[in-house]
Amino acid sequence: MYGDALHWDKERGCHVFGWQDKERGVQDVNERMEVMEGDITTLDVDAIVNAANKTLLGGGGVDGAIHRAAGQELLEECRGLRGCETGQAKMTQGYRLPAKHVIHTVGPVWYGGKRNEPERLEDCYRNSLQLAAENGLKTVAFPAISTGVYRFPADRACRIAVDTVSTFISEHPEIEKVVFCCFDANTAELYRKALGV
Repeated sequence: MYGDALHWDKERGCHVFGWQDKERGVQDVNERMEVMEGDITTLDVDAIVNAANKTLLGGGGVDGAIHRAAGQELLEECRGLRGCETGQAKMTQGYRLPAKHVIHTVGPVWYGGKRNEPERLEDCYRNSLQLAAENGLKTVAFPAISTGVYRFPADRACRIAVDTVSTFISEHPEIEKVVFCCFDANTAELYRKALGV
């Protein structure tokens, strides 16, 4: 009934994880989520999500890579947004990226879970998807928010991401596909475990 979880995506030039129900042709929530290992700046989706800092003016990791790939115009638009608070999200154009838009969200710094970090991380995913839905976007790609220099435990962050996205898209069928784009194989494996694939 189901296609292989691991399949080769010719457009992306990489393996993608996701179930396809060949008989029904109807996507359930899990089928609308995929895990891939690769460079988020190369994805041709409606929006990629940037794990930004509060200034929105670029930084290290995914944030810096997105700003470099999008070009100076992204920085100029971000200056006009006047920053972003933890857990909130703001959107810009994608400029030189294949993605049409960038949704910038500020993940929580991990302090042992004592400062509502899990709730703020949930907010990042929920508010990013809400912004996508409000703007008619159908495909969104996320990095592993807060798992780098912000030190959020990756296994817990992946579970929060999958649970929050799953809940949101179950209530918003207009979001057709969410991609969890991972920088390394270990993080991709954590997402696959959270998804049960």
